[in-house]
Amino acid sequence: MAKSATPADLQIKPRDLHIDREAPTPRWWLNGDPFGTAVMNALSLTFPDGERFFIQSVKRFAKDAPPALAADIRAFTVQEGAHTREHMAFNAITERAGYDTAEIEAYVTARLDIARARPALAQLAATMALEHFTAAFAHRLLADPELLKGSPHDLTRLWRWHSIEEIEHKGVAYDVFLHATRDLSPLKRWRIRRWAMFLTTLLFTRTVRETTFMLLKQDGIVGWRARLGLFRWLWLKPGLYRRMIGDYLAFYKPDFHPWQVDDRDLIADAEAGLAQPA
Repeated sequence: MAKSATPADLQIKPRDLHIDREAPTPRWWLNGDPFGTAVMNALSLTFPDGERFFIQSVKRFAKDAPPALAADIRAFTVQEGAHTREHMAFNAITERAGYDTAEIEAYVTARLDIARARPALAQLAATMALEHFTAAFAHRLLADPELLKGSPHDLTRLWRWHSIEEIEHKGVAYDVFLHATRDLSPLKRWRIRRWAMFLTTLLFTRTVRETTFMLLKQDGIVGWRARLGLFRWLWLKPGLYRRMIGDYLAFYKPDFHPWQVDDRDLIADAEAGLAQPA
């Protein structure tokens, strides 16, 4: 297998967080901002089916994995399973706020069904790329607390908990890909990885855009107002995509590995915050 940069002392430890299923939540829960709220709600609506896809893609290659990698796959599976559970609960809160999510969930499933029809290695490569997106997103949420400013305490805890675990297991799908392609040349492996990220970027950004517009439409925000507001939130202020661009582009380097950036200091700080009362 190609050399992994995952720290030898890394521990992937599932944390069993449960959000309050019945807490009253404002419709625009992210600081009263309809655009930020719509983006975060849209992302959450992709997570349950998306994370099941990630688990299935990685587990297919667990049978002959080295013991350390096999243990990481098991921990990854437990963490992603808990994320699915809690985001299903969060999505139910979104529904109680008055949003119809059925169309969005059907759209996400249809997009993932396209990926599920591809060969196992292609599904793993897509998972590796999407896990890089989620790790970059998680890094930004923990490094830039203002992104969650004004959100209810329990929802802040949800997103920060999810971010902690996404950072912690950010190398698992990548290391499984290295193991699965161990007989390929570094050049061919790099070509597969670049192509997977290119296609995944098109899929991911379009899915975020279209599902966000579906939610904004239910708030009466359509047309140029929706497009401008979404662009401003993603690229200008707070500029989620703008803040992620460096992490995103790093993936295309021939010698890239997720753990070339060791951001476990963010995990330690965020874990302390999880224990704080409202």
